[in-house]
Amino acid sequence: MSTEFHCAQALLPDGWTDQVRIQVDPTGLIKSIEANQSPGPDAIRLGTVVPGMANLHSHAFQRAMAGLSERRGPGADSFWSWRDVMYRFIDRLTPEAVEAIAALVQIEMLEAGYTAVGEFHYLHHDQTGAAYDDPGEMGARICAAAGRTGIALTLLPVFYRHAGFNDAPASHGQRRFLNDADSFAALVEAARKHVSALSHARIGIAPHSLRAASMNDISAILPLADGGPVHIHIAEQTGEVEACLAATGQRPVRYLLDHQPVDERWCLVHATHMDTDETIALAASSAVAGLCPLTEASLGDGLFPAVDYLAAKGRIGIGSDSHIRIDLAEEIRLLEYGQRLSRRARNVLAGTGASTGRTLFEACLSGGAQALAQPTGRLAPAQRADLVELETDHPVLAGRSGDTLLDSWLFAGDARQVRSVHVGGRCRVHAGQSLVRPEVENAYRSALHSILADETA
Repeated sequence: MSTEFHCAQALLPDGWTDQVRIQVDPTGLIKSIEANQSPGPDAIRLGTVVPGMANLHSHAFQRAMAGLSERRGPGADSFWSWRDVMYRFIDRLTPEAVEAIAALVQIEMLEAGYTAVGEFHYLHHDQTGAAYDDPGEMGARICAAAGRTGIALTLLPVFYRHAGFNDAPASHGQRRFLNDADSFAALVEAARKHVSALSHARIGIAPHSLRAASMNDISAILPLADGGPVHIHIAEQTGEVEACLAATGQRPVRYLLDHQPVDERWCLVHATHMDTDETIALAASSAVAGLCPLTEASLGDGLFPAVDYLAAKGRIGIGSDSHIRIDLAEEIRLLEYGQRLSRRARNVLAGTGASTGRTLFEACLSGGAQALAQPTGRLAPAQRADLVELETDHPVLAGRSGDTLLDSWLFAGDARQVRSVHVGGRCRVHAGQSLVRPEVENAYRSALHSILADETA
């Protein structure tokens, strides 16, 4: 039996449309869309609706670290000093804590307007570095959280073997991440079974970075993707670029493109430090650049060359990465504002006469769906019915419609303007709040009190 939704206004692939009737089949896919229709007697009535966004890059456990690394060390603080804090933090994480944290992350994403998440999952083993009896135990916890919250999940088990280029031996702090090709294959197989139990779930693989996975490693594990997504961190910091040049004679993005079959299945996360040749080549590859503006700002990474990349028809998506904040509008806003600050200009990433908000929103919808291999990001037949209803009575959106409303949300608003969210036609957020928020919050608080019991001020 199908479900009918009726939207007063909706952003369809060909633009804003009034009085939209959407029929959804029992699997959660859109059967049909008709404009200028009256609602049927059993229709679920919504106001202004946009497609759900894919959050293409998440390290769920890092949400529990937010605010814990904002103290100046004895030297210059950087990504690398932040990473040391993270390594100490993960020693405290149990499978139960990882599940509790992931569930909170996922409901915060849903409440912000994300309907799918790519979990770049590298915390695999116990505190000693030994595999669990089920090699996919930690991935199973991410899946369990998604089953509870209702977000669509693309699980990306991460391959991590080395501490740096030239097969540098891993450090003690990395022991919970490590696998060789054989143990990683067993882990992916176990994770695949857990993913198969979920609705709206996909699986891919993620060589962590060129530091942590050699080209031989990447070639060995690539068949495990089985046609699914392949994600990798790349060129996030200048130190990584310098190390790659020293080890290989090439910059990271150029080195990857020359040695792996990078295509539309791939997502290169960050890709912050590219030269002109790399920027044009990545755009031509059909891969997605996975941008995480809030985390990149938090870590002092730098600014992605968005103007040149988009001019070359490159594909982008957004992710909340370390979850220092989870806010879809703020990620897109900071993406544009970073370019404004560097260029000393306004409305940098839109074409002449175009809405900046809609330009970036639609680019991230398309790129995010591609990167996660999820049928989302468009309100059209055969796509999943991921519907985000905006609160048009909120003062930020009052008196606005169409592109002006979208611009006002993205450049003046936040998650408070999200009224309801449906994933595959099922309500997951009502009146701005996840339906499971109380129980998820309680589990998260309990986990954090335990994790931080020995933390000193």
